[in-house]
Amino acid sequence: MRKIFLGLLAAVILLLAVLLFNTLRMTSKQVEAEPLEKLSISDQVYENLSKAIQFKTISFNENTPPDSAEFLGFHQFLEETFPLTHANLSLEKISDYTLLYKWEGSDPEKKPLILMSHQDVVPVDEPTIKDWEAPPFSGQITDTHIIGRGTMDDKGTLLGVLEAVEMLLAESYQPSRTLYIASGHDEEIGGKNGAAKVAEYLKSQGVQAAMTIDEGGFITEGLIAGIDHPVAIINLSEKGYATFKLTVETSGGHSSAPPRENTIGILAQAIVDLENNQLPYKMVTPLDYQIEYLGPELPFFLRMAFANTWLLKGPILEGLNAHTTTAPTIISGGVKDNVIPTLAEARVNFRILPGENIESVKAHIENTISDLVKVELEGFATNPSPVSGIDSEEYKTLEKTIRGMFPESIVVPSMIGGGTDARYFYEISDEVYRFYPLRMDSTSLSRFHGIDEKIGKENYKEIISFSYHLIQAMQ
Repeated sequence: MRKIFLGLLAAVILLLAVLLFNTLRMTSKQVEAEPLEKLSISDQVYENLSKAIQFKTISFNENTPPDSAEFLGFHQFLEETFPLTHANLSLEKISDYTLLYKWEGSDPEKKPLILMSHQDVVPVDEPTIKDWEAPPFSGQITDTHIIGRGTMDDKGTLLGVLEAVEMLLAESYQPSRTLYIASGHDEEIGGKNGAAKVAEYLKSQGVQAAMTIDEGGFITEGLIAGIDHPVAIINLSEKGYATFKLTVETSGGHSSAPPRENTIGILAQAIVDLENNQLPYKMVTPLDYQIEYLGPELPFFLRMAFANTWLLKGPILEGLNAHTTTAPTIISGGVKDNVIPTLAEARVNFRILPGENIESVKAHIENTISDLVKVELEGFATNPSPVSGIDSEEYKTLEKTIRGMFPESIVVPSMIGGGTDARYFYEISDEVYRFYPLRMDSTSLSRFHGIDEKIGKENYKEIISFSYHLIQAMQ
């Protein structure tokens, strides 16, 4: 008995030693912060963004064409607001509404830099308008914010980049590296006629960029337990996207004599089965990078968990949402309360983890639910994107620029669950990253595609400054 006890004690001591060794070995990966010049930016930029918000460049769905008056009016506004940009950069219009600016560099040997954004915004749910601080397309300027649909997603980025370029041109700056500014018109419905066409066009021109930057990364404030500092998240990749339609067809009948298997009941059971049998959590790149960069900045016991994922990865992966998610989003069926419907349908959206794909998700659905349910892929779909690197010069430049502008921040590579236009640019760009310094706290998250979308005035100037410094840093 004593030998067993001593053996168990030795095993516990060994385990603790391994845990402590791994924890102490996990040291900070943050680069030294070299503060960048603070720019003097006119308050006129608030008025410019306000006017941009007033154009209702809405993407409703794939079957509704863009409102030409709104988009073309917005383009005219950009031309008037940024005269130096339109005088010195060439401009191509792709699919009539997507904009591609080119600022020719002096050194053709250097690979270009691509800065992305999108012009379109999501609709505003009419019943919620009364809940907004100001009308959603008013662009109202308060003491602290600019309010309106598109301030965060994504006209704030587009206007910020153009403001930076206009400032550089006013200073007679000439880049050595060619700069492209790509701004799609249909990102909110998949980007197939906007960003995808830009990527095709650039490929046809033989363009191979060094780096592409798009929305989808941000600076979090108070969102990560145990960390008081802002965390700048650079997303190296994104999950895939697919929506499957589940259909049940039966002969229906009268509600007074319901069959054993009711149309809606079959469909409901399929949804329950999918929610109860979700695809597993997995450690994939770049989530391993996120753990390596975030772990050293955590309090000791949390750091111990991140340093020993071989033992404690379950709750960590769950916290990082490291699986293909399952979300029923639409359900329909029935015409009268005393009639069992002959048809019931549901849409289930999946955000697909790297290592899985649209076909494997479909197979999972078919293996999980009843054979009585028909499964069809519906609408826009895309597999997970490739993963950009963290050892490239481009990443290091981006990282250094962030730390230079925000010395108190912790820079962490990661993966985004949502979709961006950046997915189309991997073939024509050595590295593709998602980051602009949009500050996000617990109140900001619900504003994306939601009520009271707005951006802080100082944060908007930070986006302008970041774009200005990054263009220079990439020369």
